[in-house]
Amino acid sequence: MRALIAATALSALTFATAVSADGHLPNLDGREVVVVTENAYPPLQFVDPSSSEAVGWEYDAMVEIAKRINITVTYENISWDAMIPAVSEGQFDVGMTGITIREDRKEKVDFSDKYMTSEMVMLVRGDEERFGDSKSFAADDDLLMAAQPGTTPFYVGVYDVLDGDEANPRIKLFETFGAGVQALRAGDVDLVLTDGTAGNGYVEASEGKLKIVGDKLGTEDFGFIFPKGSDLVDPINAAIADMTKDGTIDALNKKWFLDYKIGG
Repeated sequence: MRALIAATALSALTFATAVSADGHLPNLDGREVVVVTENAYPPLQFVDPSSSEAVGWEYDAMVEIAKRINITVTYENISWDAMIPAVSEGQFDVGMTGITIREDRKEKVDFSDKYMTSEMVMLVRGDEERFGDSKSFAADDDLLMAAQPGTTPFYVGVYDVLDGDEANPRIKLFETFGAGVQALRAGDVDLVLTDGTAGNGYVEASEGKLKIVGDKLGTEDFGFIFPKGSDLVDPINAAIADMTKDGTIDALNKKWFLDYKIGG
């Protein structure tokens, strides 16, 4: 696993904060915290094509957390399938990439309190007319779905849209969420399931080439992940609660889901 990490990790992007905690939150005295992410899930975290910089809701949230509990954050990049095992093994202090809080994952890592609740939606090409909901998609054996193995969209696709067979050949597996969206745009697949926040981000940036159809398929809560027993969980939970109380979370939602234009 360490060899895999070394092969996939990109150059670290470091944010150092000189702002100490203000007294009502834990003060971690500038402690260095290594956060790993995927940079493939807009608008939560992604590489902006206009600036080539890693940006997003989670980056802004982590900067705020760092200020409030006085930590120095260093970022690393890794693929989704390696993230939970790597954090579980203690190779990184925190993982962030729109990770759904699930009981099976809690056996391997600790979660923060939720920082966002999202709903699963169906992302399709802008000119799609063959289906408009999950039932009509499932009824046409020629239609294909993209998914990352082990993710919430994969399991929703298997059990809520299709027949419960995790080896169903209609599900085409991709290493990253972005690769699945590119396959959708290219016509290699016909559907990508995603949380509504990321889906809306892609639709906004697509200039009409993508759209969302059908009813929402369910809700999911996102949290940061930590090695089991991490002493960072309580301080970061305290910061999340503080950011929720003072309106910072709402401001981030407005910035990234309403105001921000990817590449613009």
